[in-house]
Amino acid sequence: MQSSLNSIVDPSHAKVYTKAASRIDPLLAEALTKVSAEAQKKTRAKAQDFEAMFLNSMFSQMTSGVKGDGPFGDTTGTGMWRSMLTDEYSKSFAKSGGVGISNDVFRTLILQQANRAG
Repeated sequence: MQSSLNSIVDPSHAKVYTKAASRIDPLLAEALTKVSAEAQKKTRAKAQDFEAMFLNSMFSQMTSGVKGDGPFGDTTGTGMWRSMLTDEYSKSFAKSGGVGISNDVFRTLILQQANRAG
């Protein structure tokens, strides 16, 4: 069994069980057999990067009206620090599962790659 890409592939039944939901996705299972493991890994990383970018945009909007409080005050460096902090938050959130966007992006990209492969 393969369990490294947030999906568990059972080759004996050719079914994919996603961790986010207890559903069987036969289209994804078939597509995964047509796409190499290396391409799957790269696609998962790109999908995660996309979700991190989305989350970064969301976090930036959430904190855009916040004035500098605490030890950093409202200095020119606060904006840069907050930007780096939201970037790291978004990467961390996406890496730990995020809000589910990366799973859908991954599925869509894998299906497209499988269609091109044959």
